This record gives sequence, C-alpha cells and structure tokens, in this order.
Amino acid sequence: MNTTTVNRDPLHIAILKNVITVVLSLAIIYINGTLVHTFRKHQVFNTNSRYILYIHLVINDIITLSMMILLQVLSYIIYTLNVSFCIIMLMLSISTSLNSPLTLAAMALECYLAICFPLRHPQICTVRKTYIVITVIWVLSLLTILPDLFIIIATRPAEYFHSRIFCLWANVFTNPVLTKKKDVTNILFLVIVWVILFYAYFRILFTAQAASVNAKKARNTILLHGFQLLLCMLSFIYNISIDGLSILFPKDIPTIRYVISLLIQVMPRLISPMVYGIRDKMFREHLKRYLLPLNPAIHPKKVRKRTI
Repeated sequence: MNTTTVNRDPLHIAILKNVITVVLSLAIIYINGTLVHTFRKHQVFNTNSRYILYIHLVINDIITLSMMILLQVLSYIIYTLNVSFCIIMLMLSISTSLNSPLTLAAMALECYLAICFPLRHPQICTVRKTYIVITVIWVLSLLTILPDLFIIIATRPAEYFHSRIFCLWANVFTNPVLTKKKDVTNILFLVIVWVILFYAYFRILFTAQAASVNAKKARNTILLHGFQLLLCMLSFIYNISIDGLSILFPKDIPTIRYVISLLIQVMPRLISPMVYGIRDKMFREHLKRYLLPLNPAIHPKKVRKRTI
C-alpha cells in the first residue's frame, strides 16, 4: 500500500502553526456561530428561504473548519490516527466541502427566482421546499463518497480498520480508480454549478427589472457566489499544488502543506459572513446585538437608568 508520509515539525514550529490555525479558525467559527444564533433567534430569518440556504452554507463552513482543526491538532499531537476514526472525519469534511458549491448554486437560483419571477417566488421558494433542497444536497454529496467507503470495506481486511495511519485521503483511499472517480465528480459538480451561476446572473442582467436596486444587488450577490466558488475550486487542486511545490522545495514539505491548507481551507471561510452577515442590512442590524454586546443602543434599560 502506497501512503503519503509527512515529516514532523520541531516542537516550537508545531506549536506556532497550531496556534495560528486554531486562533484564526475559532475566530471565524465564533462569527459564523453568531450568525447561526442570530438566525435562530429571529423568525424573520428562519422563515426566509434565502437566509435558510445561507445559514446552511455557514454551518458547512463551521463543520469544515472544526474537522480541519481536529485533524491538524491530532496529527501534531499523536501523529497517526485510528483508520476508522480517520475515515469518519474525512467523509464528514469532504461532504461539507462538496455541499458548499451545491448550496451556492441553490442560492443563485433563489436570487434568480426572486428577481425574474417575484410573484411566483413565495410559492416556489417555501421553507419546506428549501429544506428538501438542503436534504438533496446532502444526499448528493454523500452518494459521491459512500461508494469509496464500500470499496474500502470490501477490499480491506477487518484488521486494517483497527490500524493507525497518518490521516490523509491519499493514505486511506489508495485505489487509483477512486482518485479518478473523485476528479470526475469534482469536475461534474463544478461544471453544473458554474452553468447555474452564469445562467442566473445573465437572466437577472437582461431581465426587464435589471435597472432596479434589487436586481443590481442580486447580480452583485451572484458575483460574490462566483468568487466563493473560485475559492472552493482551490480545494480540488490541493494535492496538485502540494506535489508541484514539494518537487521544487523538497525540504519544506510540512510548511508547504500547512500554508496551502491555511489558504484553501481557512481563508475562504472569511467570505461567507460577508455575503449576508455584513452586506445584508436586516441581518446586519440584528447581528450587531450579539457581536457588539456593549453597544448602548442594545441595552435600553441601562440607558434609561443613566438618564434618570
């Protein structure tokens, strides 16, 4: 069995890398968690299909970052993990990664329906149908990786799942057929999502209401979704980037793997809070109550006491 080995960093380097990753990731998770809390506390959001899809994207980011932190910290502390435990974490992480572009496509279609079919939009984009779409997204992502698990179960002895391994996809799923299937699936997902984004953007661009403020905002939102999708695509060139740079800098493989993981897995998650959490006026007003708890406007009782 061919596996990818990773040299261990000196203790001070390992501590520095983990502190940077954990602090940055926890900051993003905190912001995203505040977005989820804001969504749950206000009926105006959890009855709106647009915000439901957005929060689903945010939750995906939280899970992805949590899995990345857990895998990285454990890999530095104990280096190798139980294969069964590794497979569970990898499948959850990959499922959420596949969910993100599909959710962006659903959000683009929702924008398109809201602008081009404003009268039919409330009947089409109901809360029930939105949750059905989210369920379909999860089913599609799981269907793309469950065959890999079944093949591993069928081809590996039971002892293999009790052994320990450095937790990387390439170390667990070593069958070259699975690698090709993964590449084909990623390309298929991206092509479908790009077609949906382009279709939604140009239909909004050329609609009769294109001069309206809402149409312009919707176009800008879809452009942001396109930028998010570009960032999602970086994860598909993760191994290629590491392999190419490792040839040029063979002594810096741990640093290369760390920097690319930071750029591909962590930094793109900074975009999601900005799409609605900052740009959307209604969400921004409610969000300030939780992100800025010391704001006097949020504590009217305290203000009254001072004025009396």
